[in-house]
Amino acid sequence: MPKSIQAVLFDLGSTLLYFDGSWPQVFKRADQALLTHLKESGLQLEDRAFLEEFRRRLEAYYQQREAEFIEYTTAQILRTLLAELGHDEVPEQTLSQGMQKLYAVSQQHWLPEEDALPTLKALQQRGYHLGIISNAGDDADVQALVDKAGFRPYLDFVISSAASGIRKPNPRIFQQALSHWELPPEQVVMVGDTLGADILGARNAGIYSIWLTRHADTPANRDHAETITPDAHITKLTELIPLLERLAEND
Repeated sequence: MPKSIQAVLFDLGSTLLYFDGSWPQVFKRADQALLTHLKESGLQLEDRAFLEEFRRRLEAYYQQREAEFIEYTTAQILRTLLAELGHDEVPEQTLSQGMQKLYAVSQQHWLPEEDALPTLKALQQRGYHLGIISNAGDDADVQALVDKAGFRPYLDFVISSAASGIRKPNPRIFQQALSHWELPPEQVVMVGDTLGADILGARNAGIYSIWLTRHADTPANRDHAETITPDAHITKLTELIPLLERLAEND
């Protein structure tokens, strides 16, 4: 049982935000936006070959990172591909602007949960420290989503795997949060929707794990349902404060 909880860590996607689009359609539009930017920047690319290979590499990378818990970033994948296509001296600004074009498409479809801001505000008013740890291939995308949703004023930090180079459930990314707060793991809880990342990672780091099940009916979670057990579960964010109050009563 946790003692004297001082801080709450949140996942971002499917926890504080929900996605309202079709991923195949979003990927198609996003990849085309990236290609258009690269060609307007002077790169000679064959449209279909580039689009197919870029998406193929991203899909392969998505599978690889789930096994290794290492984040290479989408920009690194793109730079490697462009170098192999004969463009090995692409300016960093061209790449960063390309990432902005790519992720601007999906950012339109990530929206704050109705109870996200009220919950963050209520937690802050009660004196809790708040932070985010997000697995993502682009740090600027994560930071933009946080700002777009209006979460920033309530947070002490936003840690992304893209910036850290490691992914949940690696406990080292949770240790970054603990070090920032100078808190022991026993005084922190983690709220997230993914058993294999949020819940397992928190447990590996000694942090009390709270599984948010609102968007948790996924193949990955079903695969882990018999092997990864959260310390508690909630169906919506409005249940979090009553849960923390019950934990405090049991201290």
